[in-house]
Amino acid sequence: MKEKLIQENKESLISNLKLLFKFKVLVANVLPVIAGLWLVMRLNDIPLSGNTAIVLLTVIGSLLVIAGALVINNWYDADIDTVMDRTKTRPTVTGELSLSLVLSIGVITTLIGFGLLGFTNWEVLIYSFIGWFTYVFPYTMWTKRKYTWNTIIGSVSGAVTPMIGWAAFDSTLHIVPIAFFFILFFWQMPHTYVIAIRKYDEYKAANVAMLPVVKGMLVTKRMMLIYIICLMPLPFMLLSLGWLYVIVMTLINIAWLIIVIRGFYIEDTFRWAQQNFLISVNYLMIVFLLAMIVTI
Repeated sequence: MKEKLIQENKESLISNLKLLFKFKVLVANVLPVIAGLWLVMRLNDIPLSGNTAIVLLTVIGSLLVIAGALVINNWYDADIDTVMDRTKTRPTVTGELSLSLVLSIGVITTLIGFGLLGFTNWEVLIYSFIGWFTYVFPYTMWTKRKYTWNTIIGSVSGAVTPMIGWAAFDSTLHIVPIAFFFILFFWQMPHTYVIAIRKYDEYKAANVAMLPVVKGMLVTKRMMLIYIICLMPLPFMLLSLGWLYVIVMTLINIAWLIIVIRGFYIEDTFRWAQQNFLISVNYLMIVFLLAMIVTI
């Protein structure tokens, strides 16, 4: 009986930590860091041997910094998370973890992360700080609840992740990390809009200033179309990864563009949003895993 109780408590703790650190979001943000590291090493013939410490410091340090930002976001958003169905199970809402403890976890995790990144180089540290700072302050604490352009701020924080990995071994004044920055930036806009459409009622109830809630579906569709069009030329900046990569990414962009355009001619907006969500949620995995595969 005692062993069963210990096991249940352990499982509950793991579940709470996964929710607190937004595990899926955390993985989605660390993947571009790893991809940036992989690409800079492969394209510049930098061997892993002798550089293992820098790789580990960059990955673990950035993971902790990102995790810290996500935890602080959970701490700050505890009040609106009680309103939204998809966030009601977070430990900040259920009370299984106190808000003071959550804030402490976020701050300590962040500081350890920056401490580890301090052993890499100043450029890695700067990009990590930009990502953390823009997500915590301009996005979470200022624009998220007030302005529809909060997604632009959020997109900047996510878009620097491949530059963190690349900067570990080379200057980011290179077409590859710059292209990935813009891919992430432009991708995050329609991706976030789609989530806001799917969770329209929840965002409205929480009084969060997402574009569909404030400006309506038609304006949101128009903005999605603009950002998908912005994605179209970006694969051609990555010719160094080979034509296979350029062709695959271009075909995916075209498929997404067609789906978005169809949204202007169908009435079932929520079903259309689900189709967009399926392609957008897998987009990053394809972008970065394919980039790593073609450079093996």
